Amino acid sequence: MSNTMLKKILNTYGMIFILIILFLGLSVSIDGFLSARTVWSIIEQVSMFGIIAIGVTFIIITTGIDLSSGSVVALTAVVSASIVTGGDSVTATLIAFGASILVGAIIGVINGGLTAIGTIPPFIATLGTMIIARGAAQLYSDGRPIDASSDSFTWIADLNFFGLPGLVILYILIVIATHILLSRSTFGRHVYAVGGNLNAAKICGINTTKTLIWVYILGGALSGLAGALLAARTYAGNPSYGLSWELDAIAAAVIGGVSLSGGFGTIPMCVIGALIIGTTNKGLNMLGVDPYWQQIVKGGIIVVAVLLDTLKRRKK
Repeated sequence: MSNTMLKKILNTYGMIFILIILFLGLSVSIDGFLSARTVWSIIEQVSMFGIIAIGVTFIIITTGIDLSSGSVVALTAVVSASIVTGGDSVTATLIAFGASILVGAIIGVINGGLTAIGTIPPFIATLGTMIIARGAAQLYSDGRPIDASSDSFTWIADLNFFGLPGLVILYILIVIATHILLSRSTFGRHVYAVGGNLNAAKICGINTTKTLIWVYILGGALSGLAGALLAARTYAGNPSYGLSWELDAIAAAVIGGVSLSGGFGTIPMCVIGALIIGTTNKGLNMLGVDPYWQQIVKGGIIVVAVLLDTLKRRKK
């Protein structure tokens, strides 16, 4: 095998190999880690910030960033919980999920508008909406958790279909749908074009402003859905939810090979990145590693992933 072919394989499947090695290493170190229960537990945990990471992937491909997703989770969690609290009907559940997705999408419109029309750097625009959304969650809930123990609302989180948790099934469906959207649709081609070269995309007749706004709408809507799902899973909406989730989402995308310089990335590799983070978290918890050290390890992983991305771009 030539060096060129080996480099190509490592560039394409390197993170998959790392995930396998990480899982096998933890299986050797921890009794009971190698089990279907552990795998489903990891995927279920990943499904929460993994949904956000999918939206972030679209955004990063356009050379953007979204720091507001964790705060959107908190806001939509308390909004959805307030709608179903004290009642138990399918209608209230549908309204709760619809309202959460709508609130997330509205924040996405604001992020996209500030970035695409206001030409404000995405980091600054989404930092502002992050603070606003977190404050709005605290204000809406008076800083207290809101009960969401409605059977119809928590059904998706309690569902178990032939051993598959409901949240995992939903995550898989979202992964498939967004992968098709990004890789097989005109919108997906426009997203890559905007990230590859904004001016060239404009010359080719692509409405770059519309594309950027829709990318942020998608990211916000997925964060809103994650907020409602988290409220359903925990039977409550809490304004403290989603702390640092935006960092986990960004880390999952970057570790999965989504280039911070834009124009490159896929949904399946974003999933691999999320699984690496989820497996690391699960392994460190089962090993009894101090949470503060876990943060240091996670930060180190992010730095290494960004460094590798930078080195690959330099070689090109």
